[in-house]
Amino acid sequence: MNRELAKLITGQIFLHACMTGMRLATPLLALQQGYSTMAVGVLLALFSVTQVFMAIPAGRFTDRHGLKPPVKISVVMACVGAGLAAVWPTFPVLCFAALATGGATGVAVIALQRHVGRMAADANQLKETFSWLAIGPAFSNFIGPFFSGLMIDHAGAMPADADGFRATFVMLTLFPLLAWLWIRNIQEKPIAPQLPEHVNSRVWDLLHEPMMRRLLLVNWLLASCWDVHTFVVPVLGHERGLSASVVGTILGSFAVASALTRVILPWIAKRLEEFRLLTGAMIGTGLIFAIYPLVDSALAMGICSVCLGVVLGVVQPMVMSTLHQITPEHRQGEAFGLRIMTINASSVLMPLMFGAAGAVVGVSLIFWVMGLAVAGGAPQAWRLRPKGQAAEHT
Repeated sequence: MNRELAKLITGQIFLHACMTGMRLATPLLALQQGYSTMAVGVLLALFSVTQVFMAIPAGRFTDRHGLKPPVKISVVMACVGAGLAAVWPTFPVLCFAALATGGATGVAVIALQRHVGRMAADANQLKETFSWLAIGPAFSNFIGPFFSGLMIDHAGAMPADADGFRATFVMLTLFPLLAWLWIRNIQEKPIAPQLPEHVNSRVWDLLHEPMMRRLLLVNWLLASCWDVHTFVVPVLGHERGLSASVVGTILGSFAVASALTRVILPWIAKRLEEFRLLTGAMIGTGLIFAIYPLVDSALAMGICSVCLGVVLGVVQPMVMSTLHQITPEHRQGEAFGLRIMTINASSVLMPLMFGAAGAVVGVSLIFWVMGLAVAGGAPQAWRLRPKGQAAEHT
């Protein structure tokens, strides 16, 4: 990992940690203020809603302006969102903060992914670079909630009082500024010229390419598995009489396994192509989902969770590497935005579908149906081969 990439990853960690910290603090404050779990669910959904609508315009803006202008916008959005929550910690302001910090993260991620992809000299370096970049969210998913929790419990006169929450929001306002300190001196890459024939291009034109449709399908199936696991495991744990701390440990083991996998992924990626890793991830996920509902003990569920974390930990870097290779240079940011839009739309809608289906057919069947779907999509992942390695791409 070179120095420039390390700076970008560090900046991403601080900016993303602002959002993950807000995602812990805002629902806790809303519940303390007497709002219902339904209201809290809406509040949490708002972190993804902005990314659905902003992703494609942000991608186009990134294609035209490079790395630093969209990151500046992200820093301002995140600071305003967290800062207003510190000044006026009311429910409407918390909703605005969720929209602002969630949207800021989405815009910054698109800019960083586009820039990092252009840093790579060849396909192997592309896989390694995206593998390193994927470590950032794994760390920020720990840093943001951990330090927010400490501030909420210890910054006020008593745990979880108003001063503790205000101090938390002030701290989270500083995180994006720290991100900008790391990114502001990064040298921009040359921007691809916008030719006259590119002016009227539409985002849906990208979907005319079979490889793009295939990749988005594979990415959606695998991303949905994260949502399935997060939703179903607490329900299964409750059915089996497991305590909240045990269920939290099971989910935490998934996150740790995913993060550790991304740490060693740069070395794995040197030896295996993207389509092989994605195919293996889909088959492995299908098998784990078939077994998961059949186990009863906390230990067995924890082993399944770790295995799933290892399998799904390889997905995002390989998807990003493939997406970078199959997209025209002048539309890479737009393609990254299209990917983020589809994933976040799924994150908003899928839990609602899981809840309705679980009430009718039971949560075990959700695991099995999703396992069949993701395993059935493995042939599509196998066909995501770089040019020259497959006789047919359609």
